[in-house]
Amino acid sequence: MFEFKKTTHNQKRRILIRVWVAGVLALLFFGGLVGRLWYLQVVRYEGLAARADQNRIAVVPIPPRRGEIVDRNGVVLARNYRDYTLSVVPANIGTDMKKMLDSLGQLVYLSPNDRRRFFQHINQNGRYTPVLLRNNLNETEASWFAAHSFKFPGVELSARWVREYPQGESAAHVLGYVGRISEGDLAMLEEKGQLGNYRGSSTIGKKGIEKTWEEALHGRTGVEEVEVTASGRPVRTLSRIDPVPGANLVLSIDIGLQKEAEKQFDGRRGALVAIEPKTGDVLAFVSAPSFDPNLFIDGIDVENWRKLNESPNHPLINRPLYGTYPIGSTYKPFVGLAALELGKRTATQRIADPGYFEFGGQRFRNAGGAVYGPTDLHRAIVVSSDTYFFSLGPEIGVNALHDFSKQFGFGQITGIDLEGERRGVLPSTEWKRLAYKKPAQQRWYAGETVSVAVGQGYNSFTLLQLAQATSVLANDGVYMKPHLVSLVQNPQSGLATRTVTKPSYTIPLKPENLNVIRNAMVDVMRKGTARRAFVGAPYQAAGKTGTAQVYSLKGAKYNAGTVDERLRDHALFMAYAPMENPQIAVALIVENGGWGATVAAPLARKVFDYWLSAERLASDQYAKLVPVAGPEPVPIEGEEEGASGESMDAIAQPEDLPEPTEEEDMPEPDTVPLPSSSGLRVNSRSDQ
Repeated sequence: MFEFKKTTHNQKRRILIRVWVAGVLALLFFGGLVGRLWYLQVVRYEGLAARADQNRIAVVPIPPRRGEIVDRNGVVLARNYRDYTLSVVPANIGTDMKKMLDSLGQLVYLSPNDRRRFFQHINQNGRYTPVLLRNNLNETEASWFAAHSFKFPGVELSARWVREYPQGESAAHVLGYVGRISEGDLAMLEEKGQLGNYRGSSTIGKKGIEKTWEEALHGRTGVEEVEVTASGRPVRTLSRIDPVPGANLVLSIDIGLQKEAEKQFDGRRGALVAIEPKTGDVLAFVSAPSFDPNLFIDGIDVENWRKLNESPNHPLINRPLYGTYPIGSTYKPFVGLAALELGKRTATQRIADPGYFEFGGQRFRNAGGAVYGPTDLHRAIVVSSDTYFFSLGPEIGVNALHDFSKQFGFGQITGIDLEGERRGVLPSTEWKRLAYKKPAQQRWYAGETVSVAVGQGYNSFTLLQLAQATSVLANDGVYMKPHLVSLVQNPQSGLATRTVTKPSYTIPLKPENLNVIRNAMVDVMRKGTARRAFVGAPYQAAGKTGTAQVYSLKGAKYNAGTVDERLRDHALFMAYAPMENPQIAVALIVENGGWGATVAAPLARKVFDYWLSAERLASDQYAKLVPVAGPEPVPIEGEEEGASGESMDAIAQPEDLPEPTEEEDMPEPDTVPLPSSSGLRVNSRSDQ
């Protein structure tokens, strides 16, 4: 009996101990739970709350609408349209991507190129980044997919703005084009601190105005905070910051004039630039042949790229900007003006022109062996006497001619709002010393100045420089910076600001000397080398023809019919009109075209006729196109406001353009990947 009671007591004791231990453990467990809850709710609250929001809130970028580009009369040159696209996040599809594409292809057409490009981009971007599968879906295709989208998880239908160039090839070298954002573009944007502004955007300006004015055209990206489910489907919008559309650009280009000028080249290679002297507005900017910028928007295909890139006519080259040429006799008015301004010749001083000029044991002949007899400066320009200017070169000297010509923009970066402008070569003794390595090559010989004085020799200028120099001459020496974007319009207020409002500088020229050159250039049109091209013109123009040698015949007589086409002379022409109140200055070149008088001048006549016609003047809408906010210009990125003054250093240019090579650092005379001459010319072929 005693043993039974003892056993019962021990059992109760063990049970109590177990209950006590269990209670302590339970207390510790719940205490830890409460402590952890306090830690999460109090100590880690802010961090965990933010993480929770991130898990349920998606920040969606809203790309801005790119600004439009119009010509001076409001004709649309670059615009946007809504486009539907299909994109895929590969990680959400599973393993059988081909099966999914085959099924999707029964609803929406997928070309072999779409599929090839899709798999290529998967390899480049990875499986967790949305990859474009198909663009340019029409409304029917988009609606059809939307109705069946539940069958294709991981495939997203979205809308985007797509760039379009309705004028096709016209003004393509001015506008440039947009293209897909590349790795290089991303690195550039990150370096500039602008990467965040391109979230959600797929294209960026690649060439032309589209690139130079990218920051203004792009606008500012908006954002939208969207509550989403665990699978990523949107539930509701929590907040939104609207995107700011890009600025609209009004170009100085007149697309009617542009097309008229382009039409005149008719399959020939060349360039033309027309400028309004009083404003610096570039009215036409032609590079022939051209290309269709629409090909580049979503990536050009291999076949079209090969056609453009391998064409012997180089349609992708911006000839007025990149091409450098000897400008032949179109340089003579500037050389003549230099002689007057520097006191080397008087207007009435005559020299004997027996058809040649002897210097340093060499004989420099007139084109075609022409003999002009006693010749003053006026007659020398009208008949294009090489002998007169041959003799003038050594009297002026290459360095003095360099310093004078530089003021007109020869051999200088004009600062036009396009990237990649070439400087060309305006020779001097210092330039040659730095351009060559061997001492014998570094020395400047007086005979070389002879060729320079007729626009040959080492002279190598862009057509833009020749047009700008002609414009400055027409504007009494007032240098207005040439520009393509005339007005920048705020898309919200509708107000516009001008990009250029002040002269860069003024060349101090004597009016009587200017009149000598002008009167001679007028007589070039009335009874000189351009008389046939401008007979019956209802306005008075002042100009000069030119023919630039491409290939040295070493004393043999030039015959265009027996010379390979790519080695024939370049035909040039420069002029402005009307003479008393210049409204347009034009410079052009027809590569391997032959005589400037018979090829280039007639082409220019069509351009002048169009621009100065009463019908065109009556339809000009430029002055009333958009309200102008004020007199202050909007600087291009990197350009200081109010960049004007009395020195040539005041010519500003966009900061993101490549830094031009200093003239003193120029290598051997510039050549363009087109037939052009770079060596010394002894015999010049001027117009007859």
